[in-house]
Amino acid sequence: MEEGLSTASVTIRDRVRDDIVAGALPFGSRLTLDLLAARYSVGHMPVREALRQLEGEGLVVLTPNRGARVRAVDIDFVRNIFDLRIAIEAMLARRAAERIESAQIARLRSIQDDFEERAKTRDFKALLMLNRNFHNVITEAAHNPEAENVLQRHWRVIAALWNLYGYGDDRVAGVISDHRQMVDSLVAHDAEVAACLAMAHAAKAKQALIARMIAKQPAATHAAA
Repeated sequence: MEEGLSTASVTIRDRVRDDIVAGALPFGSRLTLDLLAARYSVGHMPVREALRQLEGEGLVVLTPNRGARVRAVDIDFVRNIFDLRIAIEAMLARRAAERIESAQIARLRSIQDDFEERAKTRDFKALLMLNRNFHNVITEAAHNPEAENVLQRHWRVIAALWNLYGYGDDRVAGVISDHRQMVDSLVAHDAEVAACLAMAHAAKAKQALIARMIAKQPAATHAAA
């Protein structure tokens, strides 16, 4: 269970997030405690806690005495959060290359070994978590908790989007290659190369996810996207 949250609120938060990302709870729709409690067969308290968490992720907007409304999880939303990640991850990789310790390098290599082993079985859910763990080690090495807080805000949303639109074998191969090069740059303490690789890695993730989102849109909306 996550710190400060009940098991029920974590479960409801994750279910509401998945429904928003999938479009089952449409953009702009009003989310009342009664509606969500009935939808997920729970009481008001876990729903209230879940909505506060989702407000922090940017998925809902809470208004006093008026409940919550769903934010749009569209291409503009994804583009915006990835633009933040590209800049922040480049900065963190540069800082990590200057400070990273041998024990952290060993953890990166261990996570990467696990990632490549899981890739053989196409366990995409596990790959998403291992990818997060890999980047968390870099963030830890950079010693910048403020930047870490920004990145952590959206990681569950991004994971839900990958689960919805598909991670894919082509994406996995690219991540493996990128991670190997990033580890090499960190071992060499080459801050500029590490920053460039991290920036490119995040930019490719942005490009791949948006391409998957566009591919699943109705043909009439492709030109606008």
